[in-house]
Amino acid sequence: MSHVMNTYARLPVTFSHGKGCRITDTEGKEYLDALSGIAVSTLGHAHPRLVEAIAAQAGRMLHTSNLYRIREQEQLADKLAGLSGLQEVFFGNSGAEANEAAIKLARFYGHKKGIELPTIIVMEKSFHGRTMATLSATGNYKVQAGFEPLVAGFVRVPYGDLEAIRAVAEHNHHIVAVMLEVIQGEGGIHLADPAYYQGVREICDAHEWLMICDEVQCGMGRTGKWFGFQQAGVQPDVATLAKGLGSGVPIGACLAGGRAAGLFGPGNHGSTFGGNPLACTAALTTIDVMEQDGLLANAATVGALIRQLFGEALAGVAGVVDIRGHGLMIGIELDRPCGALVGKALEAGLLINVTGDKIIRLLPPLIFSENDARELVDRSAPLIKEFLGA
Repeated sequence: MSHVMNTYARLPVTFSHGKGCRITDTEGKEYLDALSGIAVSTLGHAHPRLVEAIAAQAGRMLHTSNLYRIREQEQLADKLAGLSGLQEVFFGNSGAEANEAAIKLARFYGHKKGIELPTIIVMEKSFHGRTMATLSATGNYKVQAGFEPLVAGFVRVPYGDLEAIRAVAEHNHHIVAVMLEVIQGEGGIHLADPAYYQGVREICDAHEWLMICDEVQCGMGRTGKWFGFQQAGVQPDVATLAKGLGSGVPIGACLAGGRAAGLFGPGNHGSTFGGNPLACTAALTTIDVMEQDGLLANAATVGALIRQLFGEALAGVAGVVDIRGHGLMIGIELDRPCGALVGKALEAGLLINVTGDKIIRLLPPLIFSENDARELVDRSAPLIKEFLGA
């Protein structure tokens, strides 16, 4: 009997090692990884440059504390600021922590403006984390059930609906920010038209609100650009990162610029482990490899190929509702719950995921090749057809 708390419905497999886009279980069976630890393993498994950098840093120093300057943290902050166009970075250990920092930043901004009950507009079907504040911001009642009372200070609107945001602005004078994922990951790989994001930016500017983009899942090159907001052609005041930033080493980041820059001072926020030398070295190395190996362009090209191949393989199949995404963030929506496909894929040597009950979610490592893409489709499309009775 395991003493691990039962918080996940874990699949009956344990992995021992991996290399590139392949991962091997304790029985010696190999799998093609099209999930990358839920958008985490940017460089795949056991990337030699990442392994070398982590080992070297571990041999020098793991932790000092944010009571002191950390060279690697400052280098990473400079790099992220340059890539994002934002001005300053707070480091934590996860996406939830990054989003907590963003929520605190928005409330702090509101109080500085004299707003006693600062409120954030959030989206239906969103997912921002499982801490109490991020859970409250999340637009999924299933994950909130049993944890009431939720944290106040959030107003929910339909994703993609500018008029709903404008309607809130007319009646609620406590709004300080709009928080959204540019691509809703857990919600089912939902995208909106670029005009929507640009409209959100205009509304925020008109009311002097902060625009907060949760980039935890869609950031760090997954869409084919460094950040999802760059796909949308907007510049937020706050952006949050985690997942793929450290290629498997836990790290989160809250980036601030515009109206959100310069708000926090000593004592306003903190993290014991946030931005330690090991995590920042992993992130710096991840970014370096992405730049040198052209992984953003690879994500865009291979992602488009995967969507094209699935479109061809599933053309005319009854039960396939949509195939969508950006880069290597892909959703295949079916007309019925399809969680059983995860186990079927596992038997076939594939790692995939189902989210929102009906959406097959594919989040391969950014090193995924065109051959990997063809293998993924060749092996998974028949499973989907069989599941749908086609």
